[in-house]
Amino acid sequence: MAESGFRDTVRRVAFQRSFGRRECTHLDSILHTNPERFDCEKCVVGGTHTVHLRMCLTCGEVGCCDSSPAKHARGHHETTDHPLIRSIEPGEKWVWCYKDRAYLTQVLG
Repeated sequence: MAESGFRDTVRRVAFQRSFGRRECTHLDSILHTNPERFDCEKCVVGGTHTVHLRMCLTCGEVGCCDSSPAKHARGHHETTDHPLIRSIEPGEKWVWCYKDRAYLTQVLG
């Protein structure tokens, strides 16, 4: 439990560039919470390397993270304006709101 809290704090600081918890005003856009696939289709087609996977909570599209060369999850947000993604990595249940720049841990059950 303490290890998970430490990891969340590190992610919050890295993502938000602050220790404080931020509010998200886009939780009503959550329509999908469980992935239908566990790969980045654009990376598979393009032959690029995927580091971690993220899923759009509005439409369910799975894309690669910002540490991946192609950053397909961010590109999806920039194209569609869908605000929320979640990690679909094993053991991770956090959400990121691009618009509010908020790292959230209590959104998904």
